[in-house]
Amino acid sequence: HHHLQLPPETVFVAFLGLKPLTCTLIQLHVCVCLQWEEVSIMDEKNIPIRTYQVCNVLEPNQNNWLRTDWIPRSGAQRVYVEVKFTLRDCNSLPGVTGTCKETFNLYYHESNEDRESYIKESSFIKVDTVAADESFTQVDVGDRIMKLNTEVRDVKVMMRKGFYLAFQDVGACIALVSVRVFFKTCPLTIRNLATFPDTVTGADTSSLVEVRGSCVNQSEEREEPKMYCGADGEWLVPIGGCLCNPGYQEKGGTCKACSVGFYKAKSSDAGCSKCPPHSHSLRDGATVCDCHSGFFRADSDPPSMACTQPPSGPQQLISVVNETSVVLEWAPPRRLGGRSDTSYSLECLICQTGSHSQTGSKLCLPCGSDVLFSPDQTGLKSTRVVVSELRAHTHYTFIVHARNGVSQASGAGAAQSVSVTVTTNQAATQNVLSLSWQQPDRPNGVILEYEVKFYEKDQKERSYRIMRTFSRSVDVTALNPLTVYVFHVRARTAAGYGEFSSPFEFATNSDPFPLIGEGVNSAFLLLSVSGVGILLLISAAVFIISRRRSKYSKTKQDSEEEKHLNPGVKIYVDPFTYEDPDQAIHEFAKEIDVSSIHIERVIGMGEFGDVCSGRLRVQGKREIYVAIKSLKAGYSDKQRRDFLSEASIMGQFDHPNIIRLEGVVTRCKPLMIITEYMENGSLDAFLRKHDGQFTVIQLVGMLRGIASGMKYLSDMSYVHRDLAARNILVNSNLVCKVSDFGLSRVLEDDPEVAYTTRIPIRWTAPEAITYRKFTSASDVWSYGIVMWEVVSYGERPYWDMNNQDVIKAIEEGYRLPAPMDCPVVLHQLMLDCWERERAERPTFSQILNMLDKLIRNPGTLRSEVCVSVLPEVCVPVSSVCEWLRSIGLERYGDTLAAAGYTMHCHVKKMDLYWHLIITFLRLSMLKQTSLHVSFEHV
Repeated sequence: HHHLQLPPETVFVAFLGLKPLTCTLIQLHVCVCLQWEEVSIMDEKNIPIRTYQVCNVLEPNQNNWLRTDWIPRSGAQRVYVEVKFTLRDCNSLPGVTGTCKETFNLYYHESNEDRESYIKESSFIKVDTVAADESFTQVDVGDRIMKLNTEVRDVKVMMRKGFYLAFQDVGACIALVSVRVFFKTCPLTIRNLATFPDTVTGADTSSLVEVRGSCVNQSEEREEPKMYCGADGEWLVPIGGCLCNPGYQEKGGTCKACSVGFYKAKSSDAGCSKCPPHSHSLRDGATVCDCHSGFFRADSDPPSMACTQPPSGPQQLISVVNETSVVLEWAPPRRLGGRSDTSYSLECLICQTGSHSQTGSKLCLPCGSDVLFSPDQTGLKSTRVVVSELRAHTHYTFIVHARNGVSQASGAGAAQSVSVTVTTNQAATQNVLSLSWQQPDRPNGVILEYEVKFYEKDQKERSYRIMRTFSRSVDVTALNPLTVYVFHVRARTAAGYGEFSSPFEFATNSDPFPLIGEGVNSAFLLLSVSGVGILLLISAAVFIISRRRSKYSKTKQDSEEEKHLNPGVKIYVDPFTYEDPDQAIHEFAKEIDVSSIHIERVIGMGEFGDVCSGRLRVQGKREIYVAIKSLKAGYSDKQRRDFLSEASIMGQFDHPNIIRLEGVVTRCKPLMIITEYMENGSLDAFLRKHDGQFTVIQLVGMLRGIASGMKYLSDMSYVHRDLAARNILVNSNLVCKVSDFGLSRVLEDDPEVAYTTRIPIRWTAPEAITYRKFTSASDVWSYGIVMWEVVSYGERPYWDMNNQDVIKAIEEGYRLPAPMDCPVVLHQLMLDCWERERAERPTFSQILNMLDKLIRNPGTLRSEVCVSVLPEVCVPVSSVCEWLRSIGLERYGDTLAAAGYTMHCHVKKMDLYWHLIITFLRLSMLKQTSLHVSFEHV
């Protein structure tokens, strides 16, 4: 047997991401004397190559072998053999019928060492018989056309450390051009912060090799990281993964330390966060930010919470003595330290002046356990306490401490206090009880009134009395002295009465008995001082004075003073001040992954494109319904800036009566703005659909929500400029929310632009139309129009008058009349909002207070007829004639009577035609000309 070494040109190893079996040359061995020959030929590019050839086709029963050297397995379980060869067509060889073959055989033999110089033919295992896809003829070779065949076979090699390959010729005319042996691996990779090493594929073509990953530096396992290596050398979907340690965040598959000024408290946090207010980090990789000097963080505060301060002392501590009890009340501290967990505790001391001391110093000792505090002595959230069981003719000193979560950490406590000295008098018998109580924790709507039921304890409930009140206190008179009474309290909302509270017992000659049970609609009753009548008179006087129109003067100055007194109020930032709109949008709005949004249907068309409804699913949160505004294709840079500016505006607001921005989509097209979904749509369309179906209290509740949202915007120094019922959205709970912040911020220089459809003339204040002066006061004017829209169930302001007529009528003093069944007090509030001088209009804070009073006192919302020509003429009337007389139009009485309009009910049930009649009459008076109106024609 002769050994022939395969020349370097004929065998090569390709890497291409696959690991080679060996980097040494492969040796081929020839059996059956020199039948395989090493021959040089020219390839198609006329470059010489070395081949092994055999072409014994004339002799039958050929058995020519060519064998490689020993090839180490290197951990592979399945290897691939790529053979490139040429083969001659037997039909092109004359006289070889029956002896010529067009195939050859591939064998392998496994061995642990390279010492076998001779291997028996029977020791080899056959892999496959290899046939050529393309064969050549002698003519082809002459024409220099090489038909090269490439065949790949796989071999399972698992038993020994290495193996041999062998090629058997059985009578073909063949040339081996190259042999490449390789196996496949899944390459080293990093997935989910876990490193998976270079892994050899399995032995079978369908097998998967499970590989456990190891977390990268500065990370920890969230769930055991695993991946499976497929037979084709590809990794399958990873399972589990790692999280960066506290102080580190993921960047490019590694964990990088948080930079100075940032921190990460937990591995599960998304990334490094900027240090919260009043804190800092001075090194990389911080897990928590240290508080600035003078600021503290409580043990229960999360690292994301701003550092805070202890509160200042309570203010204006007053006391009211009632026999052997005292009522203490105080105002909250001026400075709460940036926290909402302020609580109060009382210190009670009995002080006696030392008679033995020339300095008159006081000796103070703690009060005994017999002194009772209601509701408690420590941990108080309210600013009112009743102290009872005091001794007569004794000097008491009460010290009120204000504390919050960081008072202990700061060492502040007793210093945050004020004190007062009280002297009690001898107890006396009385037949009047003054009761007060707290509002229920979770009332079902706005509380309209309270009902108090009481009876003598001995009589049980056989004979009881009922009292009703709008306030949370009542004076119960005509009681029998030295008698114990049982009291129950319940509250009424628009949904009806709640349940009565548990019973409370009081005696006409003593302090309250211990409470029996816990209240349902009221937390507890307190025995208060007997001066409630004086307080009621003072409150009534304050209410009457507050109704005077002078309460609205100096609106602008008051607003500026409020902001000065509240320096912590957030101020609106105009996104148009940013040169780059993307900077504003990323500062004020959260970017949402478009894959989290599922669009369901189109619900409308906006200025920039479709408006759809759908669902938003953010990781870690429940799925919510949302509205989706999209920017249509082919937009200009200005349209993109205007579209995103609305989101930059909304993203600054956080109020229950302002439409909530969920986020934006800016990193792919189309651009989207995602807001909360309001099921009932715009307020004007909703009211028109449900005309006459709501009570006055419900309508006032809607107005109250709008006013609350506008007060929030006003406090932030934001001017809406387009407040109208069409821009108020209503959800399924009838909560109204201000929306549509897209009106152009600055009017153009063209004077005619004030009269274009771009400006909502019917809702805009005169100074905004004429001088383009938009302020919170001009928003108040618009709010008055919204009030009129709500009470009229979505009627169009000024009906069919065109814009020019509306402007002229307002300049001449015309104001919208009261809608049908409109309470006088509501129309008067509208007229106040439509004062020509903006300084005379109420602020949104005053409007909100007024509406709260109306809700608490629904009796003031009586439906009086108020359809006067001039605002100052607005009185209840009982007949059409009386009403005409009040407005100076009694000459039309006969005409109205002939038409059948005589009684009060006709005035209350006026429809649109009746409003048009009033408009004609008003214009007639304003122009001081006579106008004949045919009511039969109308």
